[in-house]
Amino acid sequence: MSDPLISGAIEALKKKSLREGGFANADQGNYRTDATAWAILALTASGAEPELVHLGRQRLAASQLPDGRVCISPEHPKVCWPTPLAILAWHKSPAHQAALSRASQFLLNSSGIVFDPTTKGPDEHNPSLKGWPWVAGTYAWIDPTALGIIALKATGQGSHPRVLEARGLILDRQCLHGGWNYGNRLVYGAELRPMPENTGLALDALAGLTPKASLEAGLNYLQSRVQGLRTPLALAFSLLGLGAWGERPAAAPSWLAECWQLQDQLGGYDTTAIALFILASSLSGGLGSIFGQESYPPPG
Repeated sequence: MSDPLISGAIEALKKKSLREGGFANADQGNYRTDATAWAILALTASGAEPELVHLGRQRLAASQLPDGRVCISPEHPKVCWPTPLAILAWHKSPAHQAALSRASQFLLNSSGIVFDPTTKGPDEHNPSLKGWPWVAGTYAWIDPTALGIIALKATGQGSHPRVLEARGLILDRQCLHGGWNYGNRLVYGAELRPMPENTGLALDALAGLTPKASLEAGLNYLQSRVQGLRTPLALAFSLLGLGAWGERPAAAPSWLAECWQLQDQLGGYDTTAIALFILASSLSGGLGSIFGQESYPPPG
């Protein structure tokens, strides 16, 4: 790896790997499915450590439940939001297509809880649209819905009705002046502010599914915010979201370098943060570009 920052991040990521396969999210930590999937994606994007990638995929497959879901831990079977990350981690691996298929079917057959759209709630969005939740049997939110869309797009199911409805949910929850937060525009009439990490992930999910003209406010918001971001999750998700639309700023490498150097003040980053740093440093597009897929939007 020619980029010394990426090389250093890969070495830091390797230290979080476990002898039996997979990754912990922190030093001396226990195996985590989400950390493992993010690490696999980062190593795949950078072309590094194929043996760790294989062992991680195997550990994820061993973690999969019979109905296809991949949970955060065996003790919390309802916390199923890592399932789309596992799909992305298994993508393009011939040995794991059966696991990927089961996970995809789980996503297509599950959703957050929905309500009658005529029911007026404090958040004033359409509660009948199906997305995906963090925890089975609860309401759908932006981040797990966006990850579900990205995973299904990567596996060629971007035109599935479930994906298109989930796209509608994200569009319905867009903040009034552009961008997204965890999932509400208004609460009891009070306008909520967007956040860069949620906005970046939402834009990554919508790329290729939605005309760019309808998202200009969100793109403008993120372009204005990303200039001041130096923490790994916010910066990485912002760059991936902008990259999915061909809007990655030219100054991104210098921002990423400053982000990595912040560890001298903040302490070492966890596995998820390191993996996202590698992804944002390695990819010029969105998450789908790991697999050579362009994410640019359709005309209109």
